[in-house]
Amino acid sequence: MSDPQISRIDGSASARRHFRYFDYVMASFVAILLLSNLIGAAKLAQVDGFTFGAGILFFPVSYVIGDVLTEVYGYANARRCVWMGFFALVFMAFMSFVVVAMPPAPGWDGQAAYESVFGSTWRIVLASVTAFWAGEFVNSFVLAKMKLLTGGKMLWTRTIGSTVFGQAVDSLLFYPIAFLGIWTTSQVLTVMVTNWLMKVVWEAVLTPVTYAVVGWLKAREGADVYDTDTDFSPFAKAPQA
Repeated sequence: MSDPQISRIDGSASARRHFRYFDYVMASFVAILLLSNLIGAAKLAQVDGFTFGAGILFFPVSYVIGDVLTEVYGYANARRCVWMGFFALVFMAFMSFVVVAMPPAPGWDGQAAYESVFGSTWRIVLASVTAFWAGEFVNSFVLAKMKLLTGGKMLWTRTIGSTVFGQAVDSLLFYPIAFLGIWTTSQVLTVMVTNWLMKVVWEAVLTPVTYAVVGWLKAREGADVYDTDTDFSPFAKAPQA
């Protein structure tokens, strides 16, 4: 670390420490996650003959923020955010199911449109929640381990490297769970690989933004977290003060 005002701390200490901006980053992470699923997932877009889910433009931003969370605040704090995102997705799915299932009032003719946007099948909901949970934990784990291996240098290697693995797990779970048996196996494999590649490329494109945000947060938090003694289980409890 070149800045003497930034202190290196271990992962367990970071979980007990109060950070000025952590809550804002966590709120941004959950908000972008929900909005990209709610607004972007239901629309297929086409640009220059290339068809893709519109949500892919914004969903990877949650992975960028996930990288920032792990890099700046450590795996234990990132784990809290993943669980917050997970339960938020579950509640959003439950709320959508209840609201769509309620009978429309006489004279209200928006039920069909409402169902087309919010009436996801149980397979897509299960696929989305499962893929997010597993992919984000893999992403955070790989980034935290690579930070130790690189001694905190070459941030780009771990942001892109963690996305390669995290998004691979995400895609390997989401598309077969959601569409295998509905789409042909060839279609599932094609979309799975294409979307994984697009997400990794998008992460690489956003690398300068990641550097700027990480640098800004580390300078203001005065801390650089290394997960030297962290329990990496997704179900581990945060250490008590």
